[in-house]
Amino acid sequence: MQLIDGKATSKAIKLEIKDKVEEITKNGGKRPHLAAVLVGNDGASQTYVNSKVKSCEEVGFESTLIRLEEDTTEEKLLEVVAQLNNDAAVDGFIVQLPLPKHIDEKKVTEAIDPNKDVDGFHPTNLGKMLLDLPTYLPATPYGIIQLLERYNIETSGKKCVIIGRSHIVGSPMSVLMARNSKVGNCTVTLTHSRTKDLAAETREADILIVALGRAEFVTADMVKEGTVIVDVGITRVKDDSKKSGFALKGDVKFDEVAPKASFITPVPGGVGPMTVCSLMMNTLQAAEGKKA
Repeated sequence: MQLIDGKATSKAIKLEIKDKVEEITKNGGKRPHLAAVLVGNDGASQTYVNSKVKSCEEVGFESTLIRLEEDTTEEKLLEVVAQLNNDAAVDGFIVQLPLPKHIDEKKVTEAIDPNKDVDGFHPTNLGKMLLDLPTYLPATPYGIIQLLERYNIETSGKKCVIIGRSHIVGSPMSVLMARNSKVGNCTVTLTHSRTKDLAAETREADILIVALGRAEFVTADMVKEGTVIVDVGITRVKDDSKKSGFALKGDVKFDEVAPKASFITPVPGGVGPMTVCSLMMNTLQAAEGKKA
């Protein structure tokens, strides 16, 4: 079993980005600029946004954090989005999800200029991904593709089973793993809460990608020997033995499943660091006028 180290991989990619930024600025080019909009005081969202700002510093990007109150109106948020769309100094920006319930997330996502949508969630960018046209790929799936590529994991002709059909991970992941590319050419099965005999599906997987959001859902009896396992989930579980009072668990019961895997991502330190790293990659592409 080999551990897929997302922390080390993201660090290596960030160094590559930093070198590229230094080359751009040395040649008189503009330093890439990422903006983030945070509405409200959700703890997890604040943590994610802070990690994005820190990553910008590490790679040499400019960054702007726009904080809005929990009771910010949808109209006000759309005004901020319009301002960022028209700000030539900003190469790309994100509106951190989830948003407060009184704001329509789809409406806000659709208002973002697709050319600045470095989260890769705009319908235009998702449509281009489906057609295998140059675009910004959703950050978490893009990070997973990078891990599979950099660990030289063979995907062509393999059976890939994905648990979870969200628009953020599961659905775009199914498209990327099926497309005709270096990481792809899989036969893909997309499973979800209504799938009958889920374990029968997962036991056939050569590559199993789990994005369900249920701690330790996948157990050893659900995987075959030699499976490549990518665990996207991260859940806080009460643990009195920890100083913090909780432990972070993935969707896979790691200690039980890892001995059967050929490759496996840990939680934390697997997919998580790659999601932020992918955002940096998309922002660099936006600054250069290129897309994956």
